[in-house]
Amino acid sequence: MIVTTSTHLEGYKVTEHLGVIRGITVRSRGVGGNFLGGLQTIFGGRNSIYTELCEQARQEAYNLLILHAQEVGATAIINMRYDANEVMQGVTEVLAYGTAVKVSKVDV
Repeated sequence: MIVTTSTHLEGYKVTEHLGVIRGITVRSRGVGGNFLGGLQTIFGGRNSIYTELCEQARQEAYNLLILHAQEVGATAIINMRYDANEVMQGVTEVLAYGTAVKVSKVDV
């Protein structure tokens, strides 16, 4: 699956637009993660606990986006973006979205 944040793909022609697709996940921090993450904030610097949580949530949303694209028969996703919102204290929604398209290689 080709995925880009651009609105077009160099070397490819969009042959069909299949519509907006998304992958969504909702994650929460556990008590242990909150405790260790809280300790890291006391000392400042990079917070590896929360960074890992965010990276896992984005990867899960991205993987679900790819699955959704495959379900609709896409060969690429253009204009891909991420969004995140706090649903409630300690619970975050991560959304990956874009436009599912079919593309063909352009002969040079």
